[in-house]
Amino acid sequence: MFTTMSVQLPPHTLLRLVEQLRRAGGVQDISEAIATAIEFWLDAKTALPPGADPANIRGYQWKSLFLPEGTILRSWSYGEHNYARVEGDKIMHEGHSVTPNEFARSFARTARNAWFDLSVRRPGDKHFKMADLLRKEQAKQRAETPPVSPLPTLPTPAAEPAPVPAPARARNIDPAPGWELPERRKFRYRLEDVAY
Repeated sequence: MFTTMSVQLPPHTLLRLVEQLRRAGGVQDISEAIATAIEFWLDAKTALPPGADPANIRGYQWKSLFLPEGTILRSWSYGEHNYARVEGDKIMHEGHSVTPNEFARSFARTARNAWFDLSVRRPGDKHFKMADLLRKEQAKQRAETPPVSPLPTLPTPAAEPAPVPAPARARNIDPAPGWELPERRKFRYRLEDVAY
């Protein structure tokens, strides 16, 4: 048996919820809808990177890996570390906006794979991690996370069946005059064979 508790909810929010449930069709339990909405909200909160500000989340989207604002990227080249920082929605290095690949290549003078060359420390992380390792961890989390089910709805009454379209006219397959004549072509295809 579930224990329940009362919470305060502004009337306009409750009316918006009732209207949304009415649009979804059928009669639904308001308590169940509120509980489902809170579950969605909690799932969205836990999906954010550590230290991210959900109200104003900014950062750099690097293919499948999101780097929130304040993330530090580190590259090792010729015996020294080089650093870049995510500011807003750009990666900044020495006052210039760069991509992860440009940052990795700028010190090595050769073609580099940024996934294996760069280490990343996001806000809230204590240590740097290789970008490829973060990408694999994120893919594993997505694979393990069960899909979120939508709000339950009651079945709607059956609609009238759609009208059956009239059959299309049969295509004329009679050969045009001249198709039976011997070919005198120089090229591989006749002009008649080429579809425009």
